Amino acid sequence: MGRVARIKKRISDKFDEVVEKPILTSTIVLVLVAIVVIGLSLPFYISDFRSFWIQVLAEAHGMIFDIAVIGILLYWLNQNGEVRQRIRTYKDEIDDFRLWESDEAAFRTVGNIKRLNRHKICEINLVNCHLARTNLNYVNLKSSNLNSTNLSNSSLIETNLENTRLNQTNLENSNLNQANLKGAYASGANFKDAFLIKTQFENAFLIKTNFKNAFLMESNLRNSYLMGADFENASLYKADLRGAKGLTIEQLSKAKTLYLAQFDDELIEQVKLIIPELVGG
Repeated sequence: MGRVARIKKRISDKFDEVVEKPILTSTIVLVLVAIVVIGLSLPFYISDFRSFWIQVLAEAHGMIFDIAVIGILLYWLNQNGEVRQRIRTYKDEIDDFRLWESDEAAFRTVGNIKRLNRHKICEINLVNCHLARTNLNYVNLKSSNLNSTNLSNSSLIETNLENTRLNQTNLENSNLNQANLKGAYASGANFKDAFLIKTQFENAFLIKTNFKNAFLMESNLRNSYLMGADFENASLYKADLRGAKGLTIEQLSKAKTLYLAQFDDELIEQVKLIIPELVGG
């Protein structure tokens, strides 16, 4: 009886070993099925091989069709599902780190932003996120929501912020050289000490925005809304302010320089008359 038990155990262990190896299991099943099918089909091979071969070819074409249509479709659906799941995971992680003011939270969030960009996702909810001292150069955040986000001391060179919401956002001492903020909503935003050289602000909403000590050289502020914007000690060298709404001589008088800046005709006359020293170099 002990010998029988040992044999059973050996067979069971061998069976488990085979099952744990899917390629080996599949090969064994294939061989067994092939033996059965070929054995049953042998009389047809001998008696009427031509007709039998035609049917085999017809089935082969059906198999090719199944692989081409159903297989590829299933593969596409599976891949698409995995991509959607990854995107959902990245967005969930951004939500998890929201309001967490730490360097780890900032860098993890930036990583998720860049991963979303790789999936061509640029419209991201980043409200109240902590992104201070991060590198967001060349990132696409078009039409995203960054209201009340902390981006102080960050680098956003050539970043796409077109039509992005930046109301009450802190960008103090950040580098936004050549960034695209066309049509952005940045009312009450803090650009104090920021580098904004050749930055595009065309048609942007910059109501009560803080530009104290900012470097706005060659920036494009055409047709922007500048009611109450603070330009104290800001450098507006070669800045384009034509068509700006709500811009007053009082605001401009606080600037560090307006040398070669461009204004509407009626405003340039006031500038030359009241603050000629700012346009003289």
